[in-house]
Amino acid sequence: MTQDMLSLRFSALGDPTRRAMLVRLSKGEASVSELAKPFMRKMSAPAITKHLQVLERAGLISKGREAQWRPCKLNGESFKEVSQWLELYKKFWDESLDRLDVYLKTLTAAAAAAAAKKKDQKKDQKNKKKKTRTKDKKNGKKRKR
Repeated sequence: MTQDMLSLRFSALGDPTRRAMLVRLSKGEASVSELAKPFMRKMSAPAITKHLQVLERAGLISKGREAQWRPCKLNGESFKEVSQWLELYKKFWDESLDRLDVYLKTLTAAAAAAAAKKKDQKKDQKNKKKKTRTKDKKNGKKRKR
């Protein structure tokens, strides 16, 4: 599959109207008029025809001709090629996100350890001050504030 064909396929998949048409075709063959029916209130017949042409040029669907009926169906091979291309990047992103997860857990653990250490230091300072006050009271000294 050439890069240009891949670009055409992703471009075709980028439109919600075309994706809806593909969802309908995933249930089986449909005529152009059956595919157009849900969109007739929102767009013109020529616009619907253009959407179907984009899908056909991208190789995602094929249109037949049986007398007056023009059945459309999905081209599974095209979807398989897109899926294979995506799979390459899925592995990359899975591995990258796993590494990020490990790194974030390391940062979180380090931050928790630092917070615990700081808390212990504050506690030690408080205890030191307390001991100093107690010692000063015993020795009769007043503490300056």
